[in-house]
Amino acid sequence: MVLTILFVTIFLCVVFDFINGFHDAANSIATIVSTKVLTPLQAVIWAGAFNFVAFFIAKFIIGEFGIANTVSKVVQDTHLHGIDGLYIILAGIIAAIVWNLITWFLGIPSSSSHTLIGGFSGAAVAAVGFNAVNMGVVGKIAAFIILAPLIGMLISLCFTTLTLHICKNVKPHKAEKWFKRLQLVSSALFSIGHGLNDSQKVMGIVAAALFAAGSFDAADTSFWGSIRGWFGNVDSLEHLQMDNIDLVAAICFGAIALGTMCGGWRIVKTMGTKITKVTPLEGVIAETAGAFTLYITEFLKIPVSTTHTITGAIVGVGAIKRLSAVRWGVTINLVWAWILTIPISALLAAGIYYLLQLFV
Repeated sequence: MVLTILFVTIFLCVVFDFINGFHDAANSIATIVSTKVLTPLQAVIWAGAFNFVAFFIAKFIIGEFGIANTVSKVVQDTHLHGIDGLYIILAGIIAAIVWNLITWFLGIPSSSSHTLIGGFSGAAVAAVGFNAVNMGVVGKIAAFIILAPLIGMLISLCFTTLTLHICKNVKPHKAEKWFKRLQLVSSALFSIGHGLNDSQKVMGIVAAALFAAGSFDAADTSFWGSIRGWFGNVDSLEHLQMDNIDLVAAICFGAIALGTMCGGWRIVKTMGTKITKVTPLEGVIAETAGAFTLYITEFLKIPVSTTHTITGAIVGVGAIKRLSAVRWGVTINLVWAWILTIPISALLAAGIYYLLQLFV
């Protein structure tokens, strides 16, 4: 039973990563498509490829999965034991998938990250109570619902001011030509940040599932040993070592990349045209500012929303022209979606956990 639930959980985690990829594809390609630098098909292939490049950067340059480690600690590991621990994780991932699909269908660029955190936390609260949740970790993640877009916006404002000063004597036609080319670089930088950040979140959930299953006495068999050897031996959630979770990492990064290549056209329209009209120069700055923000949070090992980050950056480049250039009504609606994501996902997960207890 425990192995069946474990496999279902890992499978749904990969599905979530795939959905996350096409849900968040717009973050990487919205500006590059809206400025007609690449066609939608070319753009998703470009972004997806760099999503997977992020795996090699994490493995050979960074050398650890800090964000995965943070996510795995959202729920206290003392409550992630055996079948009940797996039910918590399974309910959380199902809720995250449901909310992601709803927001994708409605064209709302909500946060896949916070959907996952909300689902994981909500199921744990339903199972054990609020003491099951590591509030210190969740508090840091929740704080970046506000901080990530603000950081993206501030970096974007600074980059825009600096770039306009440097290019003030350059002919507009020549500048536009160069910024169109630079959008390929900025989109790649942001796609790497997206891969580094979002792929690791599901890795943390998979690691928690492996930990929960490994603590189940009945699973301590030679067959279970071979499974642990294949997926990765997770005896502790204190620190996820690179050498014992390589396969999980490759699968998660690959699923994000494949999902991105399938695109998310409904959200591309919102991100690329509805917030503010974006020129090639502004596209370069927004993507670069978003990438810098993601790299900062990677260093801090805090999972953030790539959606929030790039939205803040796009608002920054629009506001530097004039405040009225930003469609604040659209932006405020997005903020409400961000605020509601964690509690709605948590409630969904709690309901799903109770159903699993009744019928599974």
